[in-house]
Amino acid sequence: MKKALLALALILVGLAVLLPLASSNPDALDALTANLGLQQQISMWQGIMPGYSIPLVGNNYTSTLISGIGGVLMVVVAGLVVGKVLVVKRP
Repeated sequence: MKKALLALALILVGLAVLLPLASSNPDALDALTANLGLQQQISMWQGIMPGYSIPLVGNNYTSTLISGIGGVLMVVVAGLVVGKVLVVKRP
């Protein structure tokens, strides 16, 4: 368990350090939806963190950092849940 927490802490620190290097215009998904003509349907669901940010936080860096940490934690929790479901317990 200690190794898993250390790995998670390293991922979160790495995220905080590398965040300023992220593209300010990550639009590959936007371009794909425009090419497929799905742009109109996007307005109906903005998601939990629209634009990779938290709307309630005023600072752009802090907002993106919180969003990234939240995303990492969601993936870790989803992985743990799937792992628990798929692992067969032997008597």
